[in-house]
Amino acid sequence: MPNTPHTPPARIGLLTGGGDCPGLNAVIRAVVKEAIFHDIAVVGFEDGFLGLIEDRTRNLTIDDVSNILTQGGTILGSSNKADPGNYPSRQNPDGSWVYEDRTQQCMDVIGRHGLDALVVVGGDGTMTCANPFVQRGVNCIGVPKTIDNDLHGTDITFGFLTAVQTATEALDRVHTTAASHHRVMVVEVMGRNAGWLALHAGLASGSDVILIPEIPFSLDEIAQAITLRSKRGKRFSIIVASEGARPSGGEQIVDRVIENSPDPIRLGGVAKWVAEQVEDRTGIESRYVVLGHVQRGGTPTAADRILATQFGDHAMHLLRDGRRNRLVVMQQGKLTDVDINEAAGKQRLVPLDHPLLDAARSVYTSFGDGHA
Repeated sequence: MPNTPHTPPARIGLLTGGGDCPGLNAVIRAVVKEAIFHDIAVVGFEDGFLGLIEDRTRNLTIDDVSNILTQGGTILGSSNKADPGNYPSRQNPDGSWVYEDRTQQCMDVIGRHGLDALVVVGGDGTMTCANPFVQRGVNCIGVPKTIDNDLHGTDITFGFLTAVQTATEALDRVHTTAASHHRVMVVEVMGRNAGWLALHAGLASGSDVILIPEIPFSLDEIAQAITLRSKRGKRFSIIVASEGARPSGGEQIVDRVIENSPDPIRLGGVAKWVAEQVEDRTGIESRYVVLGHVQRGGTPTAADRILATQFGDHAMHLLRDGRRNRLVVMQQGKLTDVDINEAAGKQRLVPLDHPLLDAARSVYTSFGDGHA
């Protein structure tokens, strides 16, 4: 069971929760290699918290983590539908779900494997799922992961920079076809309620309009920006839209609701709607592209491999130093840590005074809000 303060653990559990993203395997590699070097056994749980609930494990060795640094995804698997405290156990005839608290079942699994701590790799949902175990005395060390870069307490999460690169490359490719056909192209990227991905990819690609959740947009302002470009001889425009972007006075567009998921709201559809509205207002042919899960996949960039390795290394330092219930973070360029509960159920949004917003506006990028 949980180790006492200042006592290095002998056996730890490791899981990757939530959606997959580039860099997960780099964290796994760093944790396992350093743990084994210090004679700490690592038990990997398959498919995130689902593996903890169902007691599906594998002992991780050096051989398991060799040559995985460059691989996307996670060798342990993941799940974004397995909250131990609110687990969908069965479905009623009417289609609704019956939920159960499986926390004690997971505690039994932790005890059965003789684990002194858990390393949980994930976003705000994963840290929220870890909270009941913290309350019951399990030492949980969090490692921040999400392509959305929206985890509270850290300036950056691994996976984000690779997703930005993927989105930027897609926008660059769309740029050439938009120019050839003199169209408006609207590209929808992920991000949930945070606009970091759209902001970075939009700025990197030279997009003409960037739509993010933090700045409600006006369709008339977007149309005006595109019309002005057209009058200057620019016969095409690129719009990057975060999936959570919404019009002023309107709501986010929900693609579907998945009842048996801890995060049931699936956003999507804003690019299609904006493209249709822009074409109606400007008369310029408009198309849309939804990047979707392409942003999560593929080989992590060098920067993400380095960041993920640093995070995994710092997690092991915390464990060996007897630190409890910490979240590894990067703040102002420095690797540090905060209380794991700081990230639970919170999202880090783009501040309206963020320097990147000013930088984008200075090169005549529109956010659809009428501000220069």
